Amino acid sequence: MTTSAQTVVRTEKYLTRQDAILRAATGILNDKGLRGMTLGQVAERFGIVSTGVAYYFRSKEALASACFLQAIEAHNRLIGEAMAGPTVADRLSRLVESYFDLMRRIAVGEADDIAHFDDLRALDDPATEAAYVDMFRHVRRLLDPNPGQRQDRVTLNARAHSLIQQLIFARTWLRRYDPADYARAGRRMLDILLHGLGSEVRPWRAARLTMPGSATAQPDDPREVFLRAATQLITEQGFRGASVERIAARLEVTKGAFYYHIDAKDDLIEICYARTAEVVRTTQQAADRVPADARDRLAAALGHLVDHQLKGDVPLLRPAVTSLPDGMRQRVTLVFERNGVRFGSMISDGIADRSLRPVDVQIATSMVNATVNASAELANWLPGAPDDRATETFLRPLFEGLAPVEPRRTSG
Repeated sequence: MTTSAQTVVRTEKYLTRQDAILRAATGILNDKGLRGMTLGQVAERFGIVSTGVAYYFRSKEALASACFLQAIEAHNRLIGEAMAGPTVADRLSRLVESYFDLMRRIAVGEADDIAHFDDLRALDDPATEAAYVDMFRHVRRLLDPNPGQRQDRVTLNARAHSLIQQLIFARTWLRRYDPADYARAGRRMLDILLHGLGSEVRPWRAARLTMPGSATAQPDDPREVFLRAATQLITEQGFRGASVERIAARLEVTKGAFYYHIDAKDDLIEICYARTAEVVRTTQQAADRVPADARDRLAAALGHLVDHQLKGDVPLLRPAVTSLPDGMRQRVTLVFERNGVRFGSMISDGIADRSLRPVDVQIATSMVNATVNASAELANWLPGAPDDRATETFLRPLFEGLAPVEPRRTSG
């Protein structure tokens, strides 16, 4: 065998082994999050020693980056294929159909799994983040009704971010469905993406909510100060990024000062998530008191929550709980699910009073939850500081659709 032939054999063997390691790492990353994944776990699942994994990926971070880049590439392929559609509606239809088919093939073992993006920011890797931004630009072009012409960048960015987050969050709620029903679920989600929840197009009139007085600690209370810092770090870098060292550094205090006021980091993190759930719950209750139809009450609740994300000093946390310890993850998931049930009731009320279209309530509820979650990162995708129209621009497609067409139909 010639030297060049031996090189080809070694290269093919290397790539095959590398791909197998990526598959193993993706499974662990999706199950345990970035915080819970180690090279040792990947090696054990693959049946080799840790140094064997390090031969292909020098660190856990490098391996996680490769997993995320592989997932971004998979999304880019679907987006690229959907771009063949002549209109926004056609392109969106192709993307959703192919995305849900990929999810089905993954669920039944016909395709390799791809990494969730929950901990991408926590990785803090410029190359990975740049690849994600490039994927965002591809989605923005897909939603552009007049490519080549000057467009409202705020509107396009808000819509692109919303669509990406709806697709990403669909992976979470699809677990409740049999893979044989994924295509139907995709059609029902597409119906809402195209036409929105509203039964008619109307001026945006989200009511201002009267919120009850806060029972939380004063802003200068030491525990409250640590709570705000931890919440901001979780929003920016995920659970892994909210370490005691980073919380203390942000506040310019010592770790000893942290433990003087806080018993344990995990206690503080759970309080942060409980605070978010409480804000959502009290907002829903305030919206229920608005003298309007259900559509306007839902718009009022969502408008308040998005405003809170864009203008409040303590952001709401996304329920991206993969990296949380098991017990905490179960408790946090439960309180967020209860908030989701309340949104489902609001949607049911809207269908009953005909202010909302007769849509699949379970899927609509999941999409409303995804909208609230997506607002956590909305400001990152808006050119310049958020203005007074940012909330309306972000929420209108949920009620009116990304590309409404006539006649309106509810897919079966």
